[in-house]
Formats: sequence, C-alpha cells, structure tokens
Amino acid sequence: MSVIVVGAGPVGLMLAGELRLGGVDVVVYEKLPTPPRESRGASFTRRTAECFDQRGLLTRLPATEPADGHFGGIPLDLGMFSEDHAGARGIPQFRTERMLEDWALELGVQVRRGCEVTGYRETSAGVVVTLDGPQGPFEDTAVFLVGCDGGRSTIRKLAGIDFPGPEPTRGFYTADVTGISTRRRRTGEDLPGGSMVMAMDLEGGVTRVVVHERGMPPRDRETLRFNHLADAWERLTGESIHHAEVRWLNCFTDASRVASLYRVGRVFLAGDATHVQPPAMAQGLSVGVQDAVNLGWKLAATVKGWAPAGLLDTYHSERHPIGEQLARNARAAIELRLTGADMDPVRGVMAELMSHKGAAEHLAGMLSGLGIRYDMGPCDHPLLGKRMPPDHKLTLADGTRTRVADLLHSAQGLLITTNDEYGQTAQGWTDRIKVVASTTAVAPDPALEAVLVRPDGYIAWTSAAGPANNLTTALNRWFGTAAPK
Repeated sequence: MSVIVVGAGPVGLMLAGELRLGGVDVVVYEKLPTPPRESRGASFTRRTAECFDQRGLLTRLPATEPADGHFGGIPLDLGMFSEDHAGARGIPQFRTERMLEDWALELGVQVRRGCEVTGYRETSAGVVVTLDGPQGPFEDTAVFLVGCDGGRSTIRKLAGIDFPGPEPTRGFYTADVTGISTRRRRTGEDLPGGSMVMAMDLEGGVTRVVVHERGMPPRDRETLRFNHLADAWERLTGESIHHAEVRWLNCFTDASRVASLYRVGRVFLAGDATHVQPPAMAQGLSVGVQDAVNLGWKLAATVKGWAPAGLLDTYHSERHPIGEQLARNARAAIELRLTGADMDPVRGVMAELMSHKGAAEHLAGMLSGLGIRYDMGPCDHPLLGKRMPPDHKLTLADGTRTRVADLLHSAQGLLITTNDEYGQTAQGWTDRIKVVASTTAVAPDPALEAVLVRPDGYIAWTSAAGPANNLTTALNRWFGTAAPK
C-alpha cells in the first residue's frame, strides 16, 4: 500500500480521492463500524465549495443557500465585493461524507470500518501500522501514514506532536431536533450579558439549535441531557422547546488549538487532527478539506517519483499558518461575541472598520478562504500564489468553451497559455501537467500570456515573472525535472 489514511470523515475521504487521482493506492481505516448519521458541521466556505467544484463534486451535493457573512456576530456585507465570498449553508455533514465516500469508492479507494489504530513504527522504507479490527489485531504497511482522525487524534498522540492552546472556559450545547417552530437565527442571536442562541434549518424539517448561556462551563458530553439545553433555551428566549424530538445531542467548548507540526517523517496530520476551534465558526470541515487538497497531490507526486526536493515540506509551511490564523480568529470572534457589554466599544470599532471595503475584503478573504496566498517565489504579480478563479472561462484553440474548474477534475497541473512558445517549454512535463491553448484571456488579468496552475488550483507562475522565476524554474520547483526526451 502507498498511503494509509486514518479517519473516514470528510477530510480523510477527500484526501483519499485526491491520492487516487494522483495514481496512488490508498486505504482508509475508520474505527467506527458504520458511517455516522449525525452532523457536526452543516456548512462550508466558498473556497471549499470551489475545491469540490474543481473535482466535479459540487453538483453531487444538494442545493444550498448562501451563508450570511459575519465575524463574531457583526454583519459583514458580502455584496460589496466583485467575487462571491458566500459559503454554503444547510448541508448536513453526513451528506458531504456520503458524497465523498461514493466518489472515493468509484476511484478505487478501500474503506475499512471498525478498525482502530493502536500504534505504528517507521522503517527505512515506510510505516508499519498496528490495528484492531473485527477479526482481531493485524498490521498494514505503507510508504506514508496520514492522521485525519479528529481533534483527539490517535496519530497525533502516537507521533508525539504538541497540540498547544489555551484551556477552554466556555461551554455550548447543540442539538438537531424536529417538531419546533422557533424563529430562525441562522448566524446566531447575541443576548445581553454574553449569551447566544442559534437556530438554523437542515434538511427534512430538522432544526439545529445551539445555546451558550453566560457562565456555562465546559461539560462532559456523557452527562449531557436535552433538558439541559432546553432549560437554558427557555431561560434565554422565554420559549419552550422541551417537546422537541431529538435526533442528535452534543456539546462543545471554545477551545482553539493548532498542532505544532503537520509532518513528522513519514507521518502527516490533516483536518481537526491539526486544528480545532468551536463549531460555531463553521470553519473546521472547510479548512480540513483544503488541507487534504494541498497535501494529496504532493504525496502522490512523491510516491510516483517525480516530486522535487522539498515539495512535501511545503505542506506544513503553507497550511500551518492557515491553522494558526484559524485558531487566532476563532478566539477573537468568540471573545467579541460573548464577552458582554464590556466589549461594546470594540464591537463598535469593528463594525466601523467592516463598513470600509478594504478592511471588509481582507476579513472576508480570511473567512471564505479566497484570501489565501502561498509563497510561489519571486514576482509581485497580484495573482501569483492565489487561487485561480474556477469560474474563469476560456475559449480553447478548437473553439470549445470551458471553465478552469472543469480542467482540474483530474487533479493535474495546468499551463494555460495564448503563446505557443510557453507550451513548447513545458513539453517535458506533459506527463504531469496539461498544456491548455486558449484564444481568450488566460486569467482575470488580460495582459498575461500564460499561467501555471498547481493541481490544488493555486497559481504557481505567471508570464509577468522575471528571469529569476521563469517558467522552467517554476516547473522544476513544483513538478520536478523534465522527463527525458
């Protein structure tokens, strides 16, 4: 086996699919015997929707409604931007997982349930993983091991990776219920003193309710009962929801942590194994899926033997800062929302700043993921290092009209150009990238003659780069040495 992935949640399944697109054998081990029906997440960000679109997966999900923009409860007007920053709301996580598992199985991924990792050891050639399965203990070997096994990650603990962050101080109750008619509070309603309630629609008449009552401490989920949530809801709103039929009940805290390392030798972490934050931020699933899309093609390139030196190291260098930013933003948003009247002056300043387009666009870019910019080497072109807009339309040399997203379904890199000289330069890499001849603008900047796009959708080079970062340099940096002629 080339890669063992631990955890069959959205992140593990997305990663497995990415690896298979890269031509790599992969098995996913999941300790739960059957797929869960509960949904910790019920939305995802714009960039995550784009990641699904890049692989032809977005149309496999039910129709969604745009999520309202806010930070810490302060509204953010997304209508002031030229690009759509709105996320998708109302898709239960189990639907996303089911879609991703169907896709992964179609690609040839093995998903083995009821198998719990108990240990691993590295060898000169790979990793030996020990597991307990339905038929008892067994071992499996692979070149790489990836822990996508959640905030209490076994792989992270076995690898000895620190998971620093402040201890939680606040508790939240959440439940999916039917049979209530409470007013919808889709992004949450802030109440005097630092309390908050939320109610949003899921599919099939299910309502997700969340409650935080000022002073509510973190709670052990094993002792949580629905009356604890319903009593707090009634104290805060005056409404009784005690009669609801409960589909799922849980609790969470305001903890925000990020792993100190995303890689140790042949072992990697992704998703909640690397970063946790309150589910009310609606960021965990999204950032985890983006981790998977960043890591998948790099691991596949390494297994297939064409990865340039240091490519795997860019997973930590590119994604760890995103995890740190996520933890910081989560702590800031929770304090802003739940501190009470003492925070009103800060809320006023934030609301004023968020009315200015530049400040609002920076904040919206962090929340949507559209503001991510990776280091791609020398060149100050504004598109370099940012994601290629997947809806950008091209007219190909044969007259066909297509979108960039449709060209990324196979998870190969793209060289999109109106100048055949660039296409000739890239001929030694056509086993790893597609050369796309276009008769229309290759990118939102019409002055560009060519752009190089990585399999994860980020622009690795533009024709505006100087001699220090020419096309051959960029191809070598991201796609290894040219194939022999």
